[in-house]
Amino acid sequence: MDCPVVLHQLMLDCWQKDRNSRPKFPDLVSMLDKMIRNPASLKTGTNNIPPAPSHHPLLDRGAPDLSSVSSVEDWLAALKMTQYRDSFLGSGFTSLPLVTDITAEDLQRIGVALAGHQKKILTSVQSMRHNIDDQSPTESV
Repeated sequence: MDCPVVLHQLMLDCWQKDRNSRPKFPDLVSMLDKMIRNPASLKTGTNNIPPAPSHHPLLDRGAPDLSSVSSVEDWLAALKMTQYRDSFLGSGFTSLPLVTDITAEDLQRIGVALAGHQKKILTSVQSMRHNIDDQSPTESV
């Protein structure tokens, strides 16, 4: 697919099942205007898309600071995904070590249906796994 990443994500956000979660028309105009004014952000496959202002969460793809997270509730709050708190806890994901084993299928099962939300959660889980691996002492033989 030759669609710019930022435009593809905008399309996904517009196709959300819950109409209240979709961007409003003025937000769309503003985001498209920013894309037009910054054509470098439309380069296909670019990983260095400039961060968007915080009032445009659909384009804000920065990783949250997870250093002070100590519970599933804190983690979801850091990801701005608190709407899934009851789903996680009710499905047995009650601690961060349990969350690090979550899969895309688990997310679908507990009600995280939006692709962008799944990606954000799974990226964070992968980051947590990486941090755990980095903190594990290596055994010498």
